[in-house]
Amino acid sequence: MLNFSLKNVPLRTLKPRDHGLTMVMDKGLSIREIENLLEVAGPHIDIVKLGWTTSYVTPNLDTKLKVYQDAGIPVYFGGTLFEAFVIRNQFEDYQRVLDKYGMNYAEVSDGSIEIPHDEKCNYIRKLSEQVTVISEVGSKDAQKIFAPYKWIKLMKAELEAGSWKLIAESREGGNVGIYRESGEVREGLIDEILTEIPKDKIIWEAPQKDQQVWFIKLIGANVNLGNIAPAEVIPLETIRLGLRGDTFNHFLNSI
Repeated sequence: MLNFSLKNVPLRTLKPRDHGLTMVMDKGLSIREIENLLEVAGPHIDIVKLGWTTSYVTPNLDTKLKVYQDAGIPVYFGGTLFEAFVIRNQFEDYQRVLDKYGMNYAEVSDGSIEIPHDEKCNYIRKLSEQVTVISEVGSKDAQKIFAPYKWIKLMKAELEAGSWKLIAESREGGNVGIYRESGEVREGLIDEILTEIPKDKIIWEAPQKDQQVWFIKLIGANVNLGNIAPAEVIPLETIRLGLRGDTFNHFLNSI
């Protein structure tokens, strides 16, 4: 999918890939907007999240999901929808929703509600028998700051329970969880997490360009990044390849 021949460009993993993922946040795109997005950026999109509970109010949801699925791009409902069912004691209804819409992925999170962690891991175990589970670690509450050891403990337990990937929470704005309110990366936290958790198992939510640059410089072109806005998919791919000013010199001496 590259139009020119350039030397000293990082090698990207090929789809379907296990790492180097770009997870896109769909907050309510129309079917026509999705078709336009896929025409330009489809080769660079690995998985799409229908943000929080937007799937509940989206018209023509069946048709919308089919556009993604026909393009070979997995799509899943945001973790807040899972939480909305769980807090109403409707977990089995949620499972039926996944079957009804032919979903192959599901997100398990506890960013908006309190769930004992053992119970959360049980949900992961149950759902992993039905679909591929992505679990999110971290709270949407900016006042809840976890110590690094707790992030690591939670992440290990969720992987053991059956999660395929872990999402490091930041919300869509990139200002909680692994980031400070300003959007600055909590660098010490990331460094400690990476001493215990394999880097390819984590999808780092990085909606802001500076956050994307930081993780690419730390982990490399094939870092897993999530909550990417549709209009930022192509720009992100140029950052991964060292073809935007932010990373222009970063890979030249290492290839």
